[in-house]
Amino acid sequence: MTLSADLYFSFRSPYSYLSIGRYRAMAEAYDLEIALKPVYPLAIRQPEFFAEGNKLAGRYIFLDSFRSSQMLGIPMRWPRPDPVIQDLTTRVIAKEQPYIHRLVRMGQAAARRGVGLEFADEVSRVIWSGEVDDWHEGEHLAGAVRRAGLDIAELEAEAAADAEALDAEIAANQQALEDAGHWGVPTLVFEGEPFFGQDRIDMAKWRMEQKGLAPRQCNPG
Repeated sequence: MTLSADLYFSFRSPYSYLSIGRYRAMAEAYDLEIALKPVYPLAIRQPEFFAEGNKLAGRYIFLDSFRSSQMLGIPMRWPRPDPVIQDLTTRVIAKEQPYIHRLVRMGQAAARRGVGLEFADEVSRVIWSGEVDDWHEGEHLAGAVRRAGLDIAELEAEAAADAEALDAEIAANQQALEDAGHWGVPTLVFEGEPFFGQDRIDMAKWRMEQKGLAPRQCNPG
């Protein structure tokens, strides 16, 4: 029996990056379908959070995400450029955001095609792994999208022409996450139960095993 779950994900979240490849590997190894549900990062949804929130939060996220990447053996560097334009000293969010809307809308367009997980994994590696600078230029994104089995020109055309509908779907993703009982990413929701954080993957798998999660059967050639 194929199990299904939803993964709420942000392209600006280091913890989303640290989780996406592992969830993709799980979906490939087990009889499991994970639907990607992209959301806009908190900096876009609630920019006032950074002005009003605890000043220690950002410092801790940097510390914890990088030590998590070291423990997991997943290469990581803060993106160059950051998907969200923000002064990390003053925490002010820029009014003009040339990257994040493009990424999230393309992610939702990929999710429409049933390959959101693959898209998010490949694109996040380009943004977060530290293997390239200027991920937004040249063929970096195009190559990532191609590895996910998609065409970047097609996705970008859809992101531009259908932006309003895509944003409505993205807003619905955020509402569904909140309805499931959480607000942050990455969160996997399985049978209405949220598992928040890259450190809850094993727990989510444990719960799914209780519900019959089984390895995929290999089809002999």
